[in-house]
Amino acid sequence: MKNINRYTLSDLCQLIELTPRTVRFYIQKSLLPAPEGSGRGAYYTQVHLERLLEIKKWQDAGLSLERISELLFDESDNKPLPPLKRLKPGDIEVCSHVHIDEGISLTLNPSKAGLTPEQARQLTLDVISLYQRTISNVKEGK
Repeated sequence: MKNINRYTLSDLCQLIELTPRTVRFYIQKSLLPAPEGSGRGAYYTQVHLERLLEIKKWQDAGLSLERISELLFDESDNKPLPPLKRLKPGDIEVCSHVHIDEGISLTLNPSKAGLTPEQARQLTLDVISLYQRTISNVKEGK
């Protein structure tokens, strides 16, 4: 029976949506402990999974790996929340522009908003529905 608290590098990467190269880089930079065991018998644990999720959270907030390292090894229990990354002139941000109607669009940055793809789709459908109801009410004189 497979132990669910043990992950291969491939399994771990699939769970967290990172590449094996990135995970190895984090190990090299001491952000992540080395796997248990060695060679083909090496495996990762829940500790590795949680650490990678924490690294990813801080990176999404715009922190450098150096700052993330400081936070990871801070012994206090009151770690600050990730600060909002302020955009500077020239920064590039990927957003989705959803066409609602002529002159009306919804701009979404799902990762910054903390939305899953399903939630972003539902939000879009809700906005379209609300817009259509509003237009209907205006036409009916309500």
